[in-house]
Amino acid sequence: MDPSGYAGPSEKTVKPLTPEALAAFKAAQEKAGVVYISRIPPGMRPTKVRHLMSAYGEVGRVYLQQEDAKRAYLRRKYTSTKKAHYTEGWVEFKDKRVARSVAEMLNAQPIGGKKGSRWRDDVWTMKYLPKFKWNMLTEQIAHEAAVHAAQLRVELSQSRKEQRDYLKNVELARVLGKRAERKRKNVGDGEAQDANDTVQRPQKVQRKVEDEGRAQVPPKEKRKKPKSDPNPDAEAQLSSVLGSIF
Repeated sequence: MDPSGYAGPSEKTVKPLTPEALAAFKAAQEKAGVVYISRIPPGMRPTKVRHLMSAYGEVGRVYLQQEDAKRAYLRRKYTSTKKAHYTEGWVEFKDKRVARSVAEMLNAQPIGGKKGSRWRDDVWTMKYLPKFKWNMLTEQIAHEAAVHAAQLRVELSQSRKEQRDYLKNVELARVLGKRAERKRKNVGDGEAQDANDTVQRPQKVQRKVEDEGRAQVPPKEKRKKPKSDPNPDAEAQLSSVLGSIF
């Protein structure tokens, strides 16, 4: 139970209860009645609720539930009001008959007060809870707190799991990206090598064909000048001509 929302009796019991006091306490608990207030006006605190309810009968304990933490954060962030707000409350009257009559009388009625007071025009919304005791409220609050803590643990565990999965996926994506980049680089080098081979292969083939053609064509034979055979008649005629001249 939140201490800031609790407003108990001013006197404190410091001594252990005797059997007679314990029996009297149980009888008082059986006699007491609880009124549930479904809406607490903004800014109203437990001490103010006790003060207003005390005008109709003897009040035992008062507990107001604070607003949700997320809602309180947003309100403090976007408004100028920084004080705690309460959403609902429970008021214990010493006499259950008084509690019933107060709930029936004040439900859907304005709070009233002096002219110009803060909550003059606000309306009470309350209901008497038959067969409801204060220990039930404490058990209910403890149960809700345990459920809330369990939900927080589940959400925290789920958040950690999602974070681990996210980091795992990021690492996997990084590894796959490096692998794909390496593969693209290897493919690019292979394509460049194939292009070079494609360019060089026709040249090699052409040179090979030229070499084979040269090997098939026989080399040209040099034409030999025919040797002139000596003719004796021609030499004799030449000698006679030369002799007649000289």
